Amino acid sequence: MTDLPKSYEPKSVESKWYAYWETHGLFHAPDTTTKKPYAIVIPPPNVTGALHMGHALNNTIQDILIRWKKMSGYESVWIPGTDHAGIATQNVVERDIWKTEKKRRQDLGREAVIDRIWKWKEEYGNRILTQLRALGSACDWERTRFTLDEGLSKAVRECFVKLYEEGLIYRGKYIVNWCPRCRTALADDEVDHKESKGKLWHLRYPLADNSGFIIVATTRPETMLGDTAVAVNPKDPRYTKLIGKMVKLPETNREIPIIADDFVDASFGSGAVKVTPAHDPNDFQMGKRHNLPQINVMREDASMSDEAPEKYRGLTREACRTQIIEAFEAQGLLEKIDDHQNAVGHCYRSDTIIEPWLSDQWFVRMRPLAEKAIRASEEKKVVIHPERWNAIYLQWLENVRDWCISRQIWWGHRIPVWYCKKGNCPPIVARETPATCPHCESAQLEQDSDVLDTWFSSALWPFSTLGWPEKTAALKTYYPTSTLVTDRGIIYFWVARMVMMGLHHMNAVPFSDVYIHGTILDEHGAKMSKSKGNVIDPLKMIDTYGTDALRFSLIMLSSEGQDVKLSETKFEMGRNFCNKLWNAARFALMNLEGMDRPSLTNLAFSTTDKWILTRLETVIAETQLSLEEFRFHEALAKLYQFFWNDFCDWYVEVSKSAFTQKGSDTHKAAQQTLYAVLSTSLKLFHPFMPFITEELWSHLPHREETSIMSATFPAPQHQLSFAAAANEFETVKEVVTAIRNIRGEHGVPPSKQISAFFIPADHAASKTVSSQRTLIEYMGRLNAFEITTADHRPQKAALAVISTGEIFVPYEGLIDIEAEKERLGKEILKVEKEKASVETKLADGKFMTSAPTHIIEQQRTRLTEAEQKMQKLKKALADLI
Repeated sequence: MTDLPKSYEPKSVESKWYAYWETHGLFHAPDTTTKKPYAIVIPPPNVTGALHMGHALNNTIQDILIRWKKMSGYESVWIPGTDHAGIATQNVVERDIWKTEKKRRQDLGREAVIDRIWKWKEEYGNRILTQLRALGSACDWERTRFTLDEGLSKAVRECFVKLYEEGLIYRGKYIVNWCPRCRTALADDEVDHKESKGKLWHLRYPLADNSGFIIVATTRPETMLGDTAVAVNPKDPRYTKLIGKMVKLPETNREIPIIADDFVDASFGSGAVKVTPAHDPNDFQMGKRHNLPQINVMREDASMSDEAPEKYRGLTREACRTQIIEAFEAQGLLEKIDDHQNAVGHCYRSDTIIEPWLSDQWFVRMRPLAEKAIRASEEKKVVIHPERWNAIYLQWLENVRDWCISRQIWWGHRIPVWYCKKGNCPPIVARETPATCPHCESAQLEQDSDVLDTWFSSALWPFSTLGWPEKTAALKTYYPTSTLVTDRGIIYFWVARMVMMGLHHMNAVPFSDVYIHGTILDEHGAKMSKSKGNVIDPLKMIDTYGTDALRFSLIMLSSEGQDVKLSETKFEMGRNFCNKLWNAARFALMNLEGMDRPSLTNLAFSTTDKWILTRLETVIAETQLSLEEFRFHEALAKLYQFFWNDFCDWYVEVSKSAFTQKGSDTHKAAQQTLYAVLSTSLKLFHPFMPFITEELWSHLPHREETSIMSATFPAPQHQLSFAAAANEFETVKEVVTAIRNIRGEHGVPPSKQISAFFIPADHAASKTVSSQRTLIEYMGRLNAFEITTADHRPQKAALAVISTGEIFVPYEGLIDIEAEKERLGKEILKVEKEKASVETKLADGKFMTSAPTHIIEQQRTRLTEAEQKMQKLKKALADLI
């Protein structure tokens, strides 16, 4: 047996074992297998990304699942990869070009910029995958994919063309969310709406017959240059006579009609609204209903276009707004200005205010796809954990709008559509790049300049990473995948779209379970951001505390998908437990010298042995259930409580005497028990804390596998459950704990020998405590321990009331009587409060008529126990007076 160092040094251990796992192929899964498959696809991080705490939590949870399933006999595979992140990556490289060369992308041209981005990707794009290794991620690195690699590009083309052929992709002139900074359209989900204190301007539009004017209210006066109507509600009596009349549009030489439309809210502003079909999505729909012209008065950078009057052309939208208001005021056409709270859309990447903008874009018809996804959810083919997110997911699907998939950038999957420059031929939508026009055979073809939304390729990730559209062996084996682990922020961006695409192209959901974890916040509950200076770098925490400490702390702090408030000191919890685990293993290994091969049969188990083996059985079952139900925090918390409290604080302390009896049956049983608990605990902890458990496993004698990753995850062995003996030891624990609490409350040193008395609640308690008297005296540091009756109740003694009876520790020479009076008084107040609470509940008629019978009985039992405890405490207090 190799000597274990005195202290745990994570750095050398982590680098050693990760290299071992990787070189020995322990992360790799074959394309075909006789085992039951279990597959996870990683949410592909952006190639621009660096590991942050959200990644750390997300990938720790995935790693827990992969390692657990592998140890449980599954062919588990975790497919890694990165996302090309169109807008984000292009922005990074464009900023670098401007910083170093003072050039914009247009100065270099498309091919040169794309070439620069590929070079940047080769240099920096795999950084985050390297960082995931530091986290211990058991990814099948041989299967690493990139959303712009050759195979995935083929999948994207196949998907686009197939959807187009089925009438589910179309091109049209529509209002889109336009980012003037990124100069591209954004999907609805890519717009962050932020509450803003703005203004509501009330503008007068003169009637063309000079009989007066109509007042319109708007939050965006600059767009009035593109108005093509004024709308009122047909049921609004104020405007009935004006419907059909014309108004003079100020600052232009145009007249526009007053129309009636039910969409108009008569209670908003003046009840009359300007209609700008090219600059507002609602106005766009209204314009279609009334066949109104569409006048786009802005360029792609949100400056005023040539469609605007000459004096406004080239102005920014902000400058135009200012000049419009000044012009209206000068002409007496500004009625009033109100303060107005408004939700303003911002680009999720650049934080620029979004401009609703009319342009030609490509869209996916979502309704037919969403209906299939809704059915899959209702039929429980896809289950979201925690369940509360399912309603939000379904609500989005039920209200889904067509998805704008074209982006006016250069980095990404170029739309597979070509236009013939020679004749008036239909667009060519093709899987392979055409050499000539199939309609006129001209070779003068030009590909659509737009690229696809990044999320389009990401939506195919669960099956494109396995080789689709080819019918590969890996696709057959591992699709559908098993579990998706993600953050709530991309339920709509990614989860819903993957379900829709999986059902459409593969006729099967892409995964059966989705686990939504919480968001990592700072200790005050604020989102982490570099600008706030509250970011905690996981790599620095790994360097300071070790990977297992980081993983342990993150899981212990995250419960049921709740957000996690984090500070650097929280990782001390993980480091402390690593040290506890290490020291407990050192004690065990020192006492396993000369042990026979592991076997738990034909042994003379002590009560303590039987108790810890029973507790081990319980925690194995609890861990298995918690993992199956995605309650990772609960699984780890129960393991922690078992190992630290039950094993270290109780079993190790009690069993020390057995290890002095070398060669005896007691010693052999204690060795085998110690080995069983330690080896099983290491396997239970391994998915959560892979490095330290692998290191300790390597020092175990007679281990079943060279690597703990290949060991079998524990399952309950019902023959190792000793209920009667376990109950006996629980009584011992309760008695000893009560004695220790009295010591602590009165400042009696643990080393000082004291005497104690026990009045049992019944014969069974008397029998159990009597049989375990020697152990109680040893653990309680007692020089005398007497079992007596209520008739011989000790006077002037500290009292502890427990479930099996009463513990008395005489005061003489030990205890401050005044302090004990104070303690008993506090305990009486506590019991009185509990008693009053139960009495209130039992006096509540609604509770008594609606609560189940067993709940009512529980409350009555609580009341009886509180009354009995109160009686004993008051008697003890009276004895002191």
